[in-house]
Amino acid sequence: MKTLQARYQQAHKEAKWAIGLALAYFVWWYVSAYGLAPSPDDISSMPSLYFGFPLWFLMSCVIGPIVFTLLCAAMVKWIYQDMSLEVEQEDNHE
Repeated sequence: MKTLQARYQQAHKEAKWAIGLALAYFVWWYVSAYGLAPSPDDISSMPSLYFGFPLWFLMSCVIGPIVFTLLCAAMVKWIYQDMSLEVEQEDNHE
């Protein structure tokens, strides 16, 4: 990164991606936890189990963290850039 402005632009881009991924995870968790949960009217019957878990729990608490951990790793690999935090001094007295 040559200029301070370019570093700030990259930092803002990375922050927007991080916030977007966090919001996407919240939406995933909310929809799978509350959208796939059995209705209170049907409390008398046992919910279907997948690998010993109800579907809403499996999607929100097992599959979701795995998916978003992989997405986070991909985001760090392809979107984030390694940059120095040192402020480079320019020589003006040459």
